[in-house]
Amino acid sequence: MSETISDNAANAIVEIFGRPKALIGMVHCPAFPGAPRYRGAAMDTIYDTCMRDAEALIEGGMHGIIIENHGDIPFSKPEDIGPETSAFMSVVTDRIACAIGVPLGINVLANAPIPAFAIAMAGGAKFIRVNQWANAYVANEGFMEGRAAEAMRYRSLLRAEHIKVFADSHVKHGAHAITADRTIEELTRDLAFFDADGVIATGQRTGNSATIEEIEEIGKATHLPLLVGSGVSEGNIVEILARTSGVIVASSLKVGGVWWNPVELSRVRSFVAAAQPGLNG
Repeated sequence: MSETISDNAANAIVEIFGRPKALIGMVHCPAFPGAPRYRGAAMDTIYDTCMRDAEALIEGGMHGIIIENHGDIPFSKPEDIGPETSAFMSVVTDRIACAIGVPLGINVLANAPIPAFAIAMAGGAKFIRVNQWANAYVANEGFMEGRAAEAMRYRSLLRAEHIKVFADSHVKHGAHAITADRTIEELTRDLAFFDADGVIATGQRTGNSATIEEIEEIGKATHLPLLVGSGVSEGNIVEILARTSGVIVASSLKVGGVWWNPVELSRVRSFVAAAQPGLNG
């Protein structure tokens, strides 16, 4: 097998969404019990908050949703994430899946693909996002290793090969000094070599956009579908879609453009309308 070719060469965006380009929104779950910012909210209140954001995203025209435990700041390393996170996220995923018939993805922070696979399998999600799939870097949480080997073995154990992996290239919120002697092109090729199904380009932190130059550099390095996973807005969506298979959007769809606020339906509709030339082009 060539180092540039994934074991699954099918186009995961087409397979999951039934279209060549997809708009994916984010449900940022509030803090769950066990997280430092949890303040005793009833579980139904938390679930209802997640459902309202999901409904607004889909009513506004987004094609899919990623469910993420973004309220669990500060994030734990994968080995320190308790079983309660998987339990609560599985319930959220199942409720959204039953109510809203769109493809769902799971991202468990920080960098926890094994819980993500379990949640996706339990709740009926179609894919997971993994911020550091191959190699290593220094994140906010400390030293963070790629977890592809153990995660893919766990996926096989679950017989969950139908659940796809979207992996970040040159992941945000960290320093890449460990791999500074390797180009972004090389790091991107490693994702396919370790059997990711899609590649995500990001900015330096949540809400920051990847540059067009970096998007093009990553795109040239992979045969896999490429998405942009932060900093996408009405102002750059058409330019980004001209170079990618889709986007993952969060902050710009929230009240005031702030990630911890609720999804604002009017913002979603306006964003989807702005994206149409890029989707149809």
